[in-house]
Formats: sequence, structure tokens, C-alpha cells
Amino acid sequence: MPLTAMDLVTAAKQHIREIDVATAQAELGQYLCLDVREPAEFQAGHLPGAINIPRGVLEFKIGNEPRLQNNPQAPILVYCQTGGRSALATEAIQKLGYSGAVSMAGGFNAWSQQGGAVEKA
Repeated sequence: MPLTAMDLVTAAKQHIREIDVATAQAELGQYLCLDVREPAEFQAGHLPGAINIPRGVLEFKIGNEPRLQNNPQAPILVYCQTGGRSALATEAIQKLGYSGAVSMAGGFNAWSQQGGAVEKA
């Protein structure tokens, strides 16, 4: 039987570290925030200082981010809208050698619901 997208997300979460919104808010300054949503989603609102590399091109573009070049242990907070894409993205960039990546559980929706600061492009 074929796997579903949620099966892939569940499997990815077994291999990554996920932090909750409260932890992300408390430790935000320690991370490079990586928004893996589509550009229109990012422009509508994102975490302060976040960069946008959509999930679909992540493996091809993450190496172009100056703050990550020659720094595979850099702390990266990965998020999307609800936490699924960020789990898949975190697993993918860990495979590329970025060992400091964590996924934010609940994504941007949870961040917004808990009163997190939001910037607009």
C-alpha cells in the first residue's frame, strides 16, 4: 500500500528534533529561522528575521545562504504553516549535513495563536 504524505511526516518526526512554540519563542535569538513555505505565505507574515526557502527547492538553495556556508552545526529553526513540511525539510537538511536543525511543532499557525511576533514582507 502506498504511503501518504502524513506517513512521510510521521516517519520524518522519528529522525528529527522538534521543539514547541514556547521553546522557540524563548530561544528565537539563537536560531537562523528558516521558513519553508511558499513565497506568498511568507509575504503574508513570518517569524522575525526569517529567511524563505520553499520546501520544493530547499536542497538546491540552502547552501547559498551565507550564514550557513561552512557552518553545518548552525542552529536552524525550520517552520512551515502547521509543522508537516518543516518536519520533512528538517529531515532533508540533516541529510545534507546541517546537524543543528530543529522543526517547530505546529508551525506558523501555532506561533501566531500563541502571540508570537510576526513580520510582513
